[in-house]
Amino acid sequence: MNPPALARAAVALLSGALFGFGLSLSGMVDPARVLGFLDIASGRWDPGLIFVLGGAVTVAILGVLIQRALPKPVLDDRFHLPARNDIDRRLVIGSVLFGVGWGLAGFCPGPAISALATGIGPVLIFVAAMVCGMVLHDRLLAKAARDHRVRLPRRDAFTDCAARGSPGNTSPSSASGCAARPCRLSVSQSRSR
Repeated sequence: MNPPALARAAVALLSGALFGFGLSLSGMVDPARVLGFLDIASGRWDPGLIFVLGGAVTVAILGVLIQRALPKPVLDDRFHLPARNDIDRRLVIGSVLFGVGWGLAGFCPGPAISALATGIGPVLIFVAAMVCGMVLHDRLLAKAARDHRVRLPRRDAFTDCAARGSPGNTSPSSASGCAARPCRLSVSQSRSR
């Protein structure tokens, strides 16, 4: 493994460990506490996780501000940002399924993976069901794309649009594959031009 790849792996491992520690410390890996937070109508509502969520939003906002101020990441040659930022049917359905699953089980993916270390049966069942759902979704989505019922977004479409250097260019002759929508540049990319 070359030094930059090793540095990226070390930072990813440290970030994941810090994230898992934070989830454990905050009580997000305890489904009873999460369900107590989500159950507003019961009269036994536990508002403690509001501070956890507020802290997470604050850290995320700081991260976005730092990302926008940098021309490129420290350990990579470009930022890997989502190609789309619109709200469509798939996003809404996925959000509803996520919320229903979180409300029923008291787990979402991050805390569930952190809770795997406990070895508790319900956690193992939840993670197994989550992995099966992810694999099933990917297989069905890939099949729909093969059958031309769904067009999968290109993972590098945002970068391709930015590399073209023309925000708003919707020319059908574009070779990057993102001609169907206007290109958007991040603040850091537009400053570097």
